[in-house]
Amino acid sequence: MHPAYGGLVGFTRAELDSYRGGTLPDLTGPNTRLLIAGINPGLHTVAVQAHFSRRGNRFYAALYRAGILDRVIDASAGFQPGDREYMLDRGLGITGLVLKATARADELTDDELRAGAIALTERVAAIRPKVVGMLGITAYRTGFGRPLAKVGRQEETIAGAELWVLPNPSGLNAHETVDSLAAAYRQAAIAAGIEVYDPPVPPAATPAAPAG
Repeated sequence: MHPAYGGLVGFTRAELDSYRGGTLPDLTGPNTRLLIAGINPGLHTVAVQAHFSRRGNRFYAALYRAGILDRVIDASAGFQPGDREYMLDRGLGITGLVLKATARADELTDDELRAGAIALTERVAAIRPKVVGMLGITAYRTGFGRPLAKVGRQEETIAGAELWVLPNPSGLNAHETVDSLAAAYRQAAIAAGIEVYDPPVPPAATPAAPAG
């Protein structure tokens, strides 16, 4: 087992750096109704070939809290058997605005974000989801040339799909909580026609069992 890097066991810094510029396949299928577009994959994501795999990213916890998934997926060592199929069956797809991996999203240039917006539009036209959820307002503003855009549903569509700008689940986005992420994601999922579950009760809010 290699030393821990950034809280992740299994890769050295040099090994992770070797994944710069790498890619992983989109998670999409014929039933994709809500297509989530991250900014771009991180190095660990490409290393294990699983979207949003870095520990500390709240993506799957927020999907569970939103009622989009009925369990929290742990992708830190790669997807487990059945994870991909389960998300596809739920109508969920995952892609990126830019497909190449970097250590941090802010390493991307404005030109790369703008080129990514064009490429994403082409992929959406082929996938044909009902809703696209773009994670990250700053990347959206730059990539799509909308400097005054705000989080939420946008007036414009993308290749015929509703376009929602949603908060980024990265742990670096400290002013968002799992609950606030979940609330935004749930709205987009309902708009996409996904039949969401009742949001789970957070453990701290679970009432104590009666005495006796």
